[in-house]
Amino acid sequence: MASLARRCSRSIVNSHIPRNCRRSHISASSELPQPRINYRDISENVTSKSLNALNRKARIPHNAIASVARAYNECKRISNELNAKRNIRSMVGERIRSSSNDAEKENIRAEATKLKTEVKELEAQLHLAEQECLHFALSIPNDTHPSAPLGPESAAVTLAEYGHAIPSNPQRDHVTVCQKFGLLDLESGSTVTGSSWYFLKNEAALLELALTNYAMSIALKHGFTPVTAPDVVRSDIALRCGFQPRDDSDPPVSHMYHISSTHPSSPELVLSGTSEIPLAGMFANKVFSSLALPLKVVGVGHAFRAEAGARSADTRGLYRVHQFTKVELFTVTAEGESEAMMEEMMTIQKSILQGLGIPFRILDMPTPELGASAYRKYDMEAWMPGRGGWGEVTSLSNCTDYQSRRLHIRYRPQGSSHQGEPSPTPARLPFAHTLNGTAAAIPRLIVALLENGAILDDAGEITGIRLPTALKPFWIGSSDGKNIIQWEDA
Repeated sequence: MASLARRCSRSIVNSHIPRNCRRSHISASSELPQPRINYRDISENVTSKSLNALNRKARIPHNAIASVARAYNECKRISNELNAKRNIRSMVGERIRSSSNDAEKENIRAEATKLKTEVKELEAQLHLAEQECLHFALSIPNDTHPSAPLGPESAAVTLAEYGHAIPSNPQRDHVTVCQKFGLLDLESGSTVTGSSWYFLKNEAALLELALTNYAMSIALKHGFTPVTAPDVVRSDIALRCGFQPRDDSDPPVSHMYHISSTHPSSPELVLSGTSEIPLAGMFANKVFSSLALPLKVVGVGHAFRAEAGARSADTRGLYRVHQFTKVELFTVTAEGESEAMMEEMMTIQKSILQGLGIPFRILDMPTPELGASAYRKYDMEAWMPGRGGWGEVTSLSNCTDYQSRRLHIRYRPQGSSHQGEPSPTPARLPFAHTLNGTAAAIPRLIVALLENGAILDDAGEITGIRLPTALKPFWIGSSDGKNIIQWEDA
């Protein structure tokens, strides 16, 4: 059965796939083998998989899950018939070699010719069934943790709250604070690139550098390996991670910035929407010893989001922009260890925010917020009094084997073979689990720090900014920032 699943992950010809399923297409020019989806699991759990997709509000082709089950069973039927024909063909060849009668040989050759035609026809049928199986399977989201809340975003469960949330006050708006001290230039960003692009200046630019190194330092203390990741990735890698570079609307809407090429044979490249994508790709098509797990990396990169949204209070200033610096945690674990790793990564995120003295809360996110890849997802939201509400500053996802099956990330369990027995082939090794989490989404943290740290006099005028002393070791230049910065213990 495993060999059948491998065969059902081979060659793809897009012209045979329904248009609304092509968004899941894995590029034929990919550097990686075709994804290894667990078709048996899908075909044996059609009802629960369908309910899961419905709960997650996944945009999948109509009857995609039932189609996988049907195509998988068709693959098995055709494969069995094909193997039988090949066995007969082999025996016919042996009969030709052993026959001494010319007339008999001619009859056997005619039989062999017929068998050859039948085998080719069955191979073509299997090829089409394989295409359908893989393409529909790629559109199906990950399973969901049984504790994940059901319902809309408002159904998120608050797991914990930290810090004291000061009253809302529009005078603390981060754009107002930035204008007061010359920290943000949106006008020039609009001139140079467009709306939702920006320049950080003066103390805000230094604050970005300090936050980046502060978050990195905490991750390193927890055993993470530092990485600077590429901002440009193959769209194939993004797709395998669960991100859709373009959706299936007509015309397609792009969610990533695509890089054009003058060479038709060049791979399709996009600006990465998160460092999670290149960090996941770094482990692609590799087998690790279980003794080397977990693998823990922290990457610095830029996130590019094509859809920053229509300008409104929710997108004001730095809250929702097209490009931002992000420090990302990424881990690879054995399949039974990912839930414990998720708790460990959440502890790191808590440590970063607690050191900054920002009031925040931890949410267990409901099913429609999980995207394609997450099995479970925790968000942390910081209190932003200038905006008058909570704003997401970190996200943490356990993707189980969703990404590793698509990227071919495997591990060899300790003692997986006995003395004298051959080691399992890579195709039979278990898939690792992958997790990703935000260590620092810089603009959102700047918003939270400025709005909570703004110093107002009795008349409500902004006179300075309080910043946590945790950032002081990472501050470049004058520590008082032209007398506008006051350092305070969190």
